[in-house]
Amino acid sequence: MKISVMNTPDVTPVPEKESPVHQEKDVQYCRFGYRVNEIEHHYPKNVHILSDPFLMTHLTRLCSPDTYQPRVGELINTIYQNLVRIVINAEYPLVEVDSSTRMIEHTPQGRYRGNIIDPGAKTVVVNIARAGTVPAQICYTAFNYILDPQEVRQDHISMNRETDQDEQVTGVRVGGSKIGGPVEDAMVVFPDPMGATGGSLCRAVSIYKDDVPGVARKYVALHLIVTPEYIRKMTETHPDVAIYAIRLDRGLSSPEVLSSVPGQNWDDECGLNEHQYIVPGGGGFGEILNNSFV
Repeated sequence: MKISVMNTPDVTPVPEKESPVHQEKDVQYCRFGYRVNEIEHHYPKNVHILSDPFLMTHLTRLCSPDTYQPRVGELINTIYQNLVRIVINAEYPLVEVDSSTRMIEHTPQGRYRGNIIDPGAKTVVVNIARAGTVPAQICYTAFNYILDPQEVRQDHISMNRETDQDEQVTGVRVGGSKIGGPVEDAMVVFPDPMGATGGSLCRAVSIYKDDVPGVARKYVALHLIVTPEYIRKMTETHPDVAIYAIRLDRGLSSPEVLSSVPGQNWDDECGLNEHQYIVPGGGGFGEILNNSFV
């Protein structure tokens, strides 16, 4: 098997000619597998509702009316750093490396020959202002540490929901964008805390598909909470988007629906109130993160 060599600051491979003896690979290093720990549901397979007590505990604290800044920022940071880890493990390609360890000065067997996350995986993190600004920056920083920073970029889109006189969502207003180039073969990641109606994220994905040059490797959405309404909108409009969320909220559903497996009675599930805010939810995260309630 040919060994792929990646030259990055953290991986300094040893050329074969410098090794005084032949070293066989340890097969365990080339058989990494990762399964997302998620709840049972009947939604499409690209929907991943995590079963993660650690993240659920942090999210519960984040949604509490007694939680304010700076605690809000600390919790968001912990949650999204862990979401990035899950998505990288589940979605990102691996590459074989041949890299020396500190033991190389003592023995020619002091080398790691096996798989790691491909540092050259192109990644675009999309900040959907304003709720997505802090999560996007957290994810952007995390990707820069695990990947080649030259292959990681952050884009910005300013948008907000449009409502009518009855406070019903009628559409999405895009105020502007700063997109740094094509997305050919890139992982395009949307760290958007609340998946309520799906309008904003659907529009953001459409912007990349319709207006940005290149064909992305994959689109991935990272959420704290989603609703059944959001899942339907996203999976019907963009069935290729991988959706990751810590929690599914359908709190306005009937007791019968709440006792059923998520998605089993999808048409009867309800997670949005009359103003299309998530229930039980956690309030408007754009307001909470910025401490600006307008």
